[in-house]
Amino acid sequence: MRLVQIAQRAEDLDRAADFYTVLLESPPVARFDPPGLLFFDLDGVRLLLDRNAPTSLVYLWVDNVHRTLERMAGMVDVVSPPHVIFTHEDDTLGPAGHQEWQAFIKDSEGNTVGLVAFQTP
Repeated sequence: MRLVQIAQRAEDLDRAADFYTVLLESPPVARFDPPGLLFFDLDGVRLLLDRNAPTSLVYLWVDNVHRTLERMAGMVDVVSPPHVIFTHEDDTLGPAGHQEWQAFIKDSEGNTVGLVAFQTP
């Protein structure tokens, strides 16, 4: 079994498309409006931005949390600034010997999005 799709609420598809194109550094792959659906490809998992979906907390892997926030300056409200969650001692949840950094932002639609990066200490 594998994850196929995650849905996130988006009331304004144009605004959400602009925001997620910058965040993901990739344009949408499909749009169906009506009924109000916008899709992005996350390495084979679909991110669906949907006018009728409930909000959810989505965590996205980024190369570097700090640089991502710098690139998104003026586009996001930072809910929780970058901080180390823990250091991975083994490969169970991430690469051994790496720190897991996380930050939380609000997207253009008011949803909270987690940004996650693995870095060597």
